[in-house]
Amino acid sequence: MCGVVGLIGEDSAGEKLYPALFALQHRGQDAAGILSYDFDRSQFHLEKDLGLVEDVFSTERRLRLKGSMALGHTRYSTIGTVDKEDLQPLFLSYPYGMGMIHNGNVTNYDEVVDYLRNRKLRWTFSRNDLEILLHMTAVGLASRKDTASLSENLAASIKELLEQVHGAYSAIAMLADQGMFAFCDKNGIRPLLVGRRKNGNKYSYCFASEKQVFFGLGYEYWRDLKPGELVFVDKDLNLHSFLLSEKKARPCMFEWVYFAGSETEWHGRPVYEVRLNLGRILAEECMKKGLDIDVVAPVPDTSRAAACRLAEVLEKPYREVLIKNRYVQRSFIVNQPELRKMMVNLKLSPVESEIRGKKILLVDDSIVRGTTSARIIRLLREAGAEKVYLASTCPPIRHPCFYGIDFPEGESLVAFQKTEEEVAKVLEVDGLVFLPLNRLKEGLGLESLCSACLDGDYPVPVSTENFLKTRQVNIGGDGKKENAL
Repeated sequence: MCGVVGLIGEDSAGEKLYPALFALQHRGQDAAGILSYDFDRSQFHLEKDLGLVEDVFSTERRLRLKGSMALGHTRYSTIGTVDKEDLQPLFLSYPYGMGMIHNGNVTNYDEVVDYLRNRKLRWTFSRNDLEILLHMTAVGLASRKDTASLSENLAASIKELLEQVHGAYSAIAMLADQGMFAFCDKNGIRPLLVGRRKNGNKYSYCFASEKQVFFGLGYEYWRDLKPGELVFVDKDLNLHSFLLSEKKARPCMFEWVYFAGSETEWHGRPVYEVRLNLGRILAEECMKKGLDIDVVAPVPDTSRAAACRLAEVLEKPYREVLIKNRYVQRSFIVNQPELRKMMVNLKLSPVESEIRGKKILLVDDSIVRGTTSARIIRLLREAGAEKVYLASTCPPIRHPCFYGIDFPEGESLVAFQKTEEEVAKVLEVDGLVFLPLNRLKEGLGLESLCSACLDGDYPVPVSTENFLKTRQVNIGGDGKKENAL
């Protein structure tokens, strides 16, 4: 689950994406990159490296990013190590010269690579899913070059890509001397939004994973990209839109539950408002359990809104019993399990005066592996809590995600093949409350969702065995994250 942003029609677009990437840093902390294009000199400029945004882009590097069109990316690797050849943006020289970024996972990677190598004589250099999206687009454009208008050729090429490349992905790309385009998979599982700003008698455009990017750049949020939609903004800032699929949207529920920033919205559902709703509904579920509690406390930071609302409904005091070290990155965005455990120990410190002798209802956004949750529960007990209850705004996660969240193996999930009572026993908690799936949909105000990790209903069918076998060799895609998972 990476962060992507594209900007066209702005002087020094590449330099302006540097602050914009800070608004997407929570979506990926492994690496960052910016590719800009200078129409006047017909020249690309690329800067990317491992690390956080502020570490990657020195003043010298930012000043190299000339031009009025640019792509920016924050990377979060779903599986395996992070190698430099996998970093985004990626670039091809033919046709036109094309750079691209994406957020998501391709689920039939081997099939597409086999097609590219054996049918189109194109070899992949990296292990990133993005490269096959880039090659597939290039193959389509090269085969249709000069047969129709560029926008029509692009639409035909992306339509063919959507048919052949399965999974969940949102991509932004630019063509040398031509313009910028963006597209989503046929189910619209991964977010991509469009912003715009008046530029004379036309508009400059911005594409981004989340709405707060537009605010930072001085743009207005315009709309979401639709499932299977292609939007092309040419060099003269004319916008061309093509709806290439008629499937119903299946947006990822985890964006609202945990991954997205509180400031954004998607499908007309503001993330902060949704989290308040989930807190209210979770309070109703807690009342059914008859929990005897003294205080309500969040696991910082994503669950704060829900915990505040839950405390209001239950008419119980809201307290911060865990203080987060803001200089330690999110533990779910750390690949190695041992390092993740160390990060958890350093990340949260107990406020013993608010814990000792209290019966605490701890509110979390979701429980995935359970490692962090178990550690926090032990931490509260060691600090003197009389009882610790745990409530989650997300239903039990019992199935792997193949679409860009970092839990592709069911066995790693604490709720895998377990009842809620068995999960409570594993976590050593005095009481456990999960939000039911139907009530999650009520809180989101959406019936059509990708909730495959909850109910096993995968919008894009995929074999767990084949997916994991592929990823042992071909580590692709982007996207994961965790708070107290």
